[in-house]
Amino acid sequence: MRFAVSFFLVSTVFINAQQKLELTTEMASKLASMPLKCINQEYPNKTAHVINTEKDAILTPKELHPSFYGCFDWHSSVHGHWMLLRLLRTVPYLENKDKIISILEESFSPEKIKEEASYFTKYQVAQNFERTYGWAWILKLDEELARWNHPKAKIWHQNLKPLTDEILRLWKAYLPKQTYPNRTGIHPNTAFAMSFAIDWARQVGDKSFEEELSAKAKIFYLNNVKTPAYLEPDGSDFFSPSLEIAELMSRILAQKEFEKWLNLFYEKRSLENIEQIPIISDVNDYQTVHLVGLSFSKAWAMKNIINTLPEKNAIRKRFEISREKFIENSLPIIFQGNYGGDHWLASFAVYALTH
Repeated sequence: MRFAVSFFLVSTVFINAQQKLELTTEMASKLASMPLKCINQEYPNKTAHVINTEKDAILTPKELHPSFYGCFDWHSSVHGHWMLLRLLRTVPYLENKDKIISILEESFSPEKIKEEASYFTKYQVAQNFERTYGWAWILKLDEELARWNHPKAKIWHQNLKPLTDEILRLWKAYLPKQTYPNRTGIHPNTAFAMSFAIDWARQVGDKSFEEELSAKAKIFYLNNVKTPAYLEPDGSDFFSPSLEIAELMSRILAQKEFEKWLNLFYEKRSLENIEQIPIISDVNDYQTVHLVGLSFSKAWAMKNIINTLPEKNAIRKRFEISREKFIENSLPIIFQGNYGGDHWLASFAVYALTH
């Protein structure tokens, strides 16, 4: 079934007659309450730790990941932290500001972050842990700290450096060996991760990493035509594989080149299909609820594409309408589910509304 849009909830997001999507203080506080509730909640927990010895088998999530053990899984905890930072930086008079600062202060303690960084070399095959979805969110978290000219952000940014450096080391070692992209609609999606990594590289001035990512993206996607987006989505997608690719290419191609590429990439039936709002049959199912996140990720991908295309481009005009519909439809749903969506969806909503 489709969930009806709650007029009250959606109206708290819109602040002018043109219905420009902006996040109000009231909605920001309500969304912030979701990661605030789960960042220190250790169970239920879906670990991705590879057990090599009997000793490994008895390690708790908090022992493995002292900073990012909550919110069901490591990557959700990481982007929950990102979300709280984004709200602190961008939303004045945030109701739960003091609680957010207290939690972040604890999570970004130097000792805990050093232990997080050591995980990747401490355990066998841990170098593959969260590749590349969780890696992308760590860089997005660090990017947010680098953007914020605040005394605490500068301290936290420095505290996070051992983990950021470790992720960067792993990524730079992996990228030359990555022969094929992952075109899935869930965590391993390559285009999504590369987009976030490019954003980080540009923010911190890592030109060589940016160039490596851009060159690899062109190898993977520059010659892609007639993408079969008419087959999207799969039943547990929270990314549109085609839109993630298009969003990535919008970052690395000049406007005219990107417009030409996009016209070859999408056929009419594929464009029509990706503009469809996903049908959510059961918001309480931990996999089906991914489709709520799909609407948010489509919205943010469309925004980047819109910003790259010229004003009179027909796809731009379509995406301007579709983007708002995705957010309008999905925002109320995240307050109607259970922990399967509560532990991560607010982050997707905030990114769709604020990036």
